[in-house]
Amino acid sequence: MFELLEKMMLTGVGAMSMTQKKAEEMLGEMKERFNVSEEEGKAFLEKMRKNAEDTQKKLEEMAQEEIRRAAERVGVVTMDEFEKLQKKVQLLDRHVKELEKQAKEAQK
Repeated sequence: MFELLEKMMLTGVGAMSMTQKKAEEMLGEMKERFNVSEEEGKAFLEKMRKNAEDTQKKLEEMAQEEIRRAAERVGVVTMDEFEKLQKKVQLLDRHVKELEKQAKEAQK
């Protein structure tokens, strides 16, 4: 499961860096062939960077969702579920101690 997440993250990072490199190459080609200005080129690179970020975020969300589903299939609780259970146990523990204290006082 961790390997799947790692592969997806590395793929996303690789895609992002490849996109940046490819965008710079395309910008150079556009300047030569189509006489694109520096401003237009920067705007194009910014658009490509934003697309790469969006793609990275989507990949991360997909990876997290897949991990959640895999954990659910094998019966592993999520960290949120674990924390909720931990709080519930602490609350119940406090109630038990309070009831024990009340029982001892009632026996006196």
